[in-house]
Amino acid sequence: MDTAPIREYFTRLQERIVGELEKFDGKPFRRDAWGRGTSILLEEGDFFERGGVNFSHVTGDSMPASATAHRPELAGRRFEAMGVSLVMHPRNPYCPTTHMNVRCFVATKDGEAPVWWFGGGMDLTPYYGFAEDAQHFHRTCKEALAPFNLEADDDVHARYKKWCDEYFYLKHRQEARGIGGIFFDDLNEGGFDRCFALTQSVGDRFTAAYLPLCERRRDLPYTDRERDFQAYRRGRYVEFNLVWDRGTLFGLQSGGRTESILMSLPPVVKWRYDWRPEAGTPEEKLYTDFLPPRDWV
Repeated sequence: MDTAPIREYFTRLQERIVGELEKFDGKPFRRDAWGRGTSILLEEGDFFERGGVNFSHVTGDSMPASATAHRPELAGRRFEAMGVSLVMHPRNPYCPTTHMNVRCFVATKDGEAPVWWFGGGMDLTPYYGFAEDAQHFHRTCKEALAPFNLEADDDVHARYKKWCDEYFYLKHRQEARGIGGIFFDDLNEGGFDRCFALTQSVGDRFTAAYLPLCERRRDLPYTDRERDFQAYRRGRYVEFNLVWDRGTLFGLQSGGRTESILMSLPPVVKWRYDWRPEAGTPEEKLYTDFLPPRDWV
């Protein structure tokens, strides 16, 4: 199976997104090439406190446990995995954190046809909710998936939105990490061309989904109160990435570069014992009006 066109798309996507993020922030990102990929990141930018856009292309003689948890029949196969993954943490608490990932996985065994699939998605983690921002993000996600319904009554967006709501959920807290978006994995239905095109459509629409929200909120004034709540909610982000995220586990189990994998963690985080927001506050509204899954479009 020729994976060169997939790699070419992912590397071009990485550079295009970084170019748009650099233009928005105003500071150049640091480019850090390593043996099996390139990490392009920013710390202490003018707008982003921390973030990065990673490309990785890893191979191995045996599938990691995290990759075969849902497909045990593939255990022991050689594998090739590549993709682009990004996380951006703005400094202003009124601007949301975001995550996007698009990836391809190929498992091979002598004498058998390769087994391939795509995965990815994007999601939004606000600290202070704005309905129009949530609507814009989810509408863009829906537009990305609109051409890929398999049948007249199919709704790919509804399925992938539900998948996202269920995946980015902290089971030990019984609360969502953010307000979701779209998420898909093990995608091979409808043939290779459809699946690759769907993955590209998601990757290509990321900046259109996210940067307009940052533009709206970047100059909103904030105080230590909002920064404190942002740091507290960032703790939930850390908990999900270290406890539940399959991508983090796969990266560590496949011998990925630790600095690049843990780039997703925010620079300033706080935890408190059994904290609850005060009734009637904007902080409470995040829990009551935004974190519970709902139809935004």
